[in-house]
Amino acid sequence: MRASRLVTLLFTLQRRREATAAELARELEVSERTIYRDVAALTEAGVPLWTEPGRGGGIRLVDGWRTRLDGMTAHEAAALFAVGSPQVLAELGMSAALAGAQAKLLATLPAELHAHTRAVAERFHLDAPGWFHTPQQVTQLAAVAQAVWDQHRLTITYRRRDDEVERVVDPLGLVLKAGTWYVAARVQGDTVLTYRVDRIVRAEPTGEKFERPAGFDLVEWWAGAAGRFERQMLRETVRLRLGPRGLKWLHHVADADAAVRAVAQAGPPDAEGWCEVELDVESIPVAGGQLVGLGAEVEALAPAALRQALAEAGAALARRNAPR
Repeated sequence: MRASRLVTLLFTLQRRREATAAELARELEVSERTIYRDVAALTEAGVPLWTEPGRGGGIRLVDGWRTRLDGMTAHEAAALFAVGSPQVLAELGMSAALAGAQAKLLATLPAELHAHTRAVAERFHLDAPGWFHTPQQVTQLAAVAQAVWDQHRLTITYRRRDDEVERVVDPLGLVLKAGTWYVAARVQGDTVLTYRVDRIVRAEPTGEKFERPAGFDLVEWWAGAAGRFERQMLRETVRLRLGPRGLKWLHHVADADAAVRAVAQAGPPDAEGWCEVELDVESIPVAGGQLVGLGAEVEALAPAALRQALAEAGAALARRNAPR
């Protein structure tokens, strides 16, 4: 734990060159006493640091000194190259930053790690959006991302279904989900809401900075928000019998996460390989429109309204496609 903190402190000073103990303590979320102990440990290890006490003083890394990353393993270095998605970073306005960071990393890596790092980068690629999805026009993403980094309050114009509204928000973090960008933003008081970035038609800094809520964790908050959204959308549960191909195709016609849960909790297959499942759906009419795509691989067991909807759809299909 301490070794990791020392490395973080070193790179923080390498980035900032100079900072007060209080500033470093806030950034690393430790006490000032811990910062001074860690500075002493780095100095003993040969890192050229000096401290200047009193008003206006601080902790400084000697100009021109930079650490080399020769303690990084091949897998650690390769991971930095494999994780970067050029499309995602381009949308964030960070293409140049990625290229610069990778160039500097390669320049400081020991020669024996170059080949392994490049091999991983050549063999793995992240393509975030799903199939048959037209890329979203996210014209304000770079502006929103900059405000997230700088903690600048924004005035946004947000497009809803029938109109546009103006909101003043504190952008706390960005999430990319299934090819769509969302921003978690604080509005009045401590309320944090989710906005689709492709629906933000204008984003202008107000000139004010904001303080992030103490203890706000973007990953934890998103998990809760996504769960609440899913519960609001998938309000009903239906019971089905699915054939072997129906089990495989279910995630193509219904909500993908709900389908995965349903198949994972399916009952034992009968002699013909059919299984009973319970599927969370938005509504019975919506489920009827979705499940008809499984054709003869689905039987609705409950509720009766779904069974009737599928029967009517099947009868209509049979009438329209009867031999002439």
